[in-house]
Amino acid sequence: MPDYEWIYRQRAAEYDALVTREDYQRNILRTLRQIRPLHGLDVVEMGAGTGRLTRLIAPHARSIAAFDASKAMLDVAAGKLPYLPARNWLLAVADNCCLPARDGIADICVSGWSFGHATGWYPDSWRKVVRLAVAQMIRVLRPGGTAIILETLGTGREMPEPPTDALAEYYRLLEEEHDFRSRWIRTDYRFESVEEAERLARFFFGDALADRVARERLAILPESTGVWYRVV
Repeated sequence: MPDYEWIYRQRAAEYDALVTREDYQRNILRTLRQIRPLHGLDVVEMGAGTGRLTRLIAPHARSIAAFDASKAMLDVAAGKLPYLPARNWLLAVADNCCLPARDGIADICVSGWSFGHATGWYPDSWRKVVRLAVAQMIRVLRPGGTAIILETLGTGREMPEPPTDALAEYYRLLEEEHDFRSRWIRTDYRFESVEEAERLARFFFGDALADRVARERLAILPESTGVWYRVV
């Protein structure tokens, strides 16, 4: 299994090359706007990484403040966001459990592919970590604000299924303890070539999936994504 903490610190540019290949069907932005129209709203993003969601949301929102624990990841985001038409974004280094943001400043708080890492990084205490992160989401939202969490439901799979038992437990926690509703979408990867697909899959997902990509000559790799959302 790849060391994701090391990847986020040391190989942020390569990670960004991977995620820019995801969701060629453009389902993520469409789904976010179905859950809550973005126009004129203030957004806080947790676990922003290299700014994948930031770049989608910023052109439609009034403002977006994006936080991530990895400066290396945010450095990549900072290199790309200036090419957007508006300078309505802010980047800052922060842990999901302790955001340097005031109470009630956002209409939407979104986190993509971030909270779930706690199940691997903190196997004995991930529930506490997730609860703290969700509490931060709720804290920064105005009354009537919307919390949105995106997480994987399986890479290389046509239909959604949590990749690990721990992630399945985490998803149940969101629904049963925190009253999130959920839906799922396809966010397939489309690579420029089979060779690129194999290289980036091996880098982030490991040998088993990369070997399958090479064997089956997959330039398009299925991905299922879960979207959890709650109005506070």
